Amino acid sequence: MQKHWSKLVLVVLAIFVISSITPFHVSAASLETTGAVKNEYTYEEAVFLSGAPVIFKGTSKDIKISQKESKGKLTETYSMKLMGSNGATLTRNIAYESDVVDYASIGQKTSNGEVKKYTEKITIGSITYSLVDYQFSQGTVTDNRAASDYYSGNVISRKTYAFETGKGKNAVQNTVTIDTDSRHAGYENFWGATETQITESVYSFSDGKTSHVKNRLSTSKSRVLNYEENLGTLGSFEGGYAVVSEKDVISEYTYNLSSGQKGTLDLDTEYMPTIERLIIPKFRDLTSHYAKEAIEKLYSLGIYSDSSNFFSPNTPMKRIDFTTAIGKAVDLRVFEEKKSKKAPTTSVFKDLKRTLKDYSYIESALNKGIIKGVSADYFMPDGAITRAQAATIFVRALGLENRAPNPGYLTKFTDDNQIPNYARDGIYIANELGLMIGDSAGRFNPNKPLTRAEASVVLERFLKYLEDDLKQNYRDDILFFN
Repeated sequence: MQKHWSKLVLVVLAIFVISSITPFHVSAASLETTGAVKNEYTYEEAVFLSGAPVIFKGTSKDIKISQKESKGKLTETYSMKLMGSNGATLTRNIAYESDVVDYASIGQKTSNGEVKKYTEKITIGSITYSLVDYQFSQGTVTDNRAASDYYSGNVISRKTYAFETGKGKNAVQNTVTIDTDSRHAGYENFWGATETQITESVYSFSDGKTSHVKNRLSTSKSRVLNYEENLGTLGSFEGGYAVVSEKDVISEYTYNLSSGQKGTLDLDTEYMPTIERLIIPKFRDLTSHYAKEAIEKLYSLGIYSDSSNFFSPNTPMKRIDFTTAIGKAVDLRVFEEKKSKKAPTTSVFKDLKRTLKDYSYIESALNKGIIKGVSADYFMPDGAITRAQAATIFVRALGLENRAPNPGYLTKFTDDNQIPNYARDGIYIANELGLMIGDSAGRFNPNKPLTRAEASVVLERFLKYLEDDLKQNYRDDILFFN
């Protein structure tokens, strides 16, 4: 399994086209704790009831897994028929039901559930294990932030199987009870999603013997931005970017069985990647500029929509342009307003017209708590965004304002006394995350305007954080240290 973990340390920029592809819509962690891996077509899981690991496999023809949410109820069902080696079979029909409570005022949801029905039979060799009792409880909490949703939860369960050994007068009725304790954590945003689950199970047999199995399972989706050179050397462009969307699942079982067998078992699978070509930037004033790559990536992704051939990288970034870029980067789900007599007719700020092309991004950012005006009534859209304002916006979008120390702390910057009170937490956290750093003299320069080039570089870092850093934390760090 180590080869899988080591490959995952190599993080990639996972960024994606804003305008043409829908974001991930992954519900919180699966309620199953089997350690199974699956892709569009195949499914595999390991079973340890017989005293030796047995891998069961199936295809999409053999498996139906569904989730449905309606009126505060989330129903998840599993129906499958799997085959193992030497004729082993597994049939399973299980339905879970969870109560979903939406705490919209604080941007959170809870899901707490139980098993509603179950049947399961596993035949290995001459022995059939029939599920006769299944006790189950789960709880998950999701924190919905503007840039990413974060969730964490627990599952505890107790499965009891009945099985018979021996034949005729020598037949013996046996049971095995599997007590499972599982923890999961994950995130989901417009650029990717990762979920990792750690499950520990104790098998207690009626003859007094025990088995212990630990599973570490992680599912991750990412989008890689690749530069593709034009095969033709006399064309109108040298190359452009393409987005490759990928998904993989890795699972490791560590077992110490009643039979005396010990070891590890690895399962992994990948989904078929998809590829999409992006528009080609043709700016003429970036030839040798340090921010050329960041600017062209953001333009190709649709985060910038400049129609001019000149980007003007060294001019100040306007507040409206920076806010719009953030809105597109985190996919604020801007929808076209339906014409209605009740539709708002006034702008959220007196110096912004509702007819402005990107007005909806500003309104959404305000409603999500990402931005504030320079006053209650004015936004100052053409004013330059400062470093302090940018740091604050990044951290509000991530929902990490509360991760700063208790009030009264000092940052490490030599110009700490120049940091506005509203921006102190944002600057502290943005620096801790590596989104924004100080200059060579140790100054943050909070009131210094960001140029369009500087803003592009930090926006690119922000996107890398949403995929690379979160993925490493929610996959590599959890798997290495649990």
